[in-house]
Amino acid sequence: MDIFGILTLVGGLALFLYGMSVMGGGLEKISGGRLELLLERLTSNSLFAVLLGAGVTAVIQSSSATTVMVVGFVNSGIMKLSQAIGIIMGANVGTTVTSWILSLTGVQGDNVFVRLLKPSSFSPVLALIGIILYMSGKNSKKKDVGEILLGFAVLMFGMESMSGAVKPLADVPEFTNLLTVFKNPLLGVVTGAVLTAVIQSSSASVGILQALSSTGAFTYASCIPIIMGQNIGTCVTAMLSSIGANKSARRTAFVHLYFNLIGAAVFMLFYFGLDMFIDFGFSNKTVGAAGIALIHSVFNIATTILLLPFIHGLEKLAYLTIPPSEDEKASEEDMQFKILDDRFLQTPGFAIEQCRSLAIQMASLAQECFLKAVRVVFHNDSKETVEEVIALENRIDVYEDKIGVYLTKLSSQNLAYQDSQNVSTLLHCITDIERISDHAVNIVESAREMHKRKMHFSKKAMEEITIYTNAVEDILERALGAFIVGDEEQAFTVEPLEEVIDVLNKNVKKRHVKRLRKGKCTIELGLILSDIATNYERVADHCSNIALYLIQEQDTELEAHNYVNRLREKDGMSFEHWREIFEEKYHLGKNRSADDKVL
Repeated sequence: MDIFGILTLVGGLALFLYGMSVMGGGLEKISGGRLELLLERLTSNSLFAVLLGAGVTAVIQSSSATTVMVVGFVNSGIMKLSQAIGIIMGANVGTTVTSWILSLTGVQGDNVFVRLLKPSSFSPVLALIGIILYMSGKNSKKKDVGEILLGFAVLMFGMESMSGAVKPLADVPEFTNLLTVFKNPLLGVVTGAVLTAVIQSSSASVGILQALSSTGAFTYASCIPIIMGQNIGTCVTAMLSSIGANKSARRTAFVHLYFNLIGAAVFMLFYFGLDMFIDFGFSNKTVGAAGIALIHSVFNIATTILLLPFIHGLEKLAYLTIPPSEDEKASEEDMQFKILDDRFLQTPGFAIEQCRSLAIQMASLAQECFLKAVRVVFHNDSKETVEEVIALENRIDVYEDKIGVYLTKLSSQNLAYQDSQNVSTLLHCITDIERISDHAVNIVESAREMHKRKMHFSKKAMEEITIYTNAVEDILERALGAFIVGDEEQAFTVEPLEEVIDVLNKNVKKRHVKRLRKGKCTIELGLILSDIATNYERVADHCSNIALYLIQEQDTELEAHNYVNRLREKDGMSFEHWREIFEEKYHLGKNRSADDKVL
């Protein structure tokens, strides 16, 4: 092999690894975190967990990615070690799909249908379709599909380049002599493990072996130990990801290692032990790409079948390696935020869902915080209620800090357009949700000052504040409810109500000024009422912002400065209809039934 052959080999390897990375990234983006959510939720049955792990890995084309996600699940406390073991076994089976796809490079024959199966025939077509979708696709889904097709085409082209570059090595005595080293099974295992550990992908290392097999210098006997080593080497990724994690996550990484070590040991002893007495006829036969894919599949499937009944044994072995300690139990509050694991940053769709689940909890706490604050306005509640409001606000601050930092990290990843939109929406929403709790504390402080001075609103003022409070509670329910369930229709009803609340705010203050002139109210009490009314109006503003962000997810051309005008243009009758309903419902001059009142 001359210098140009070496350059072709290196270039083919680079394209192969890049294509695999691009294809895997595209598959992950298009899954949008749904596959990871399946892994999280549907793992109660061991056999089902194996099938699920195999299916997810076959789709995202990376057993390492699946295993790292599982380590993250266990670290965050959303999955038990016993559940994770089944998925790890399935991931080893799912990764064999890649080797079968790559084996297509070895398809031979002059038949037109056989030739169409060769990557050199269909890869250019896929590349053409992929680039058209990627360049012309207006939505992220089309771009993601185009990215997958382009990645696959580049991967196959790299595979073909490597195969073509190494074929001349079949006539080089030095190369064939070098391969005699692999007749020693232990050296073969070490070589396979080191290669896979370096490139962090068993699929890629198996693909490289398949490319080298085109020289015709590899036999089944020399390839089997290398493949065993490749399965062991892929454990390095999970082991590295468990550094700095809790003990449960580290045990998960060790389970992955033990699974492959035990499988390789049993398979090697079985194969070479029987070969000594039976003398398998195929051992010294030349192996091709399809033969390597077959060995890879047989090993992983057989190991899974062998060790599936011993899941609890593997779990005990992991606990023997890393014994439990007293300080292992974290508090419930700390565990809540462990789902924001940095390992999930590599799977943005799932990471966004984890953030959303915490943001929903945050929204519920903010609503509870406001309702408790309102109760203090109407009743001289105990000191405990005031402290509860302050404690809730402090807790919400922690949520905003944790989620905000994680979303900022996530925004630096290579996100699909929709994922980027979702991150932006969540960042804006958690800011407004946190501000709602701040206003709840302001309301509590104003109410506490009023009760401390033993001041009371007049009967008429209480009626007006009750109507105003009902309206703010309504808009809070609509905005946060829309955020929690992702209901755009409900979000649309927020802005008409916010307009009504703006009018309410002005009217409540105007009416108070009239009472003040007539001597029916004091200046001190008027200042407290004004503070409460202002905070109510600010809460409504933040609800309007949340609704805007939710609507913008569907209508990206909608901007804040022309929000109301665009809503009226979009569906004027509906907007005006809702505003009229709210005006009628929250009119200050209307007599209201006891059911309409807050308390």
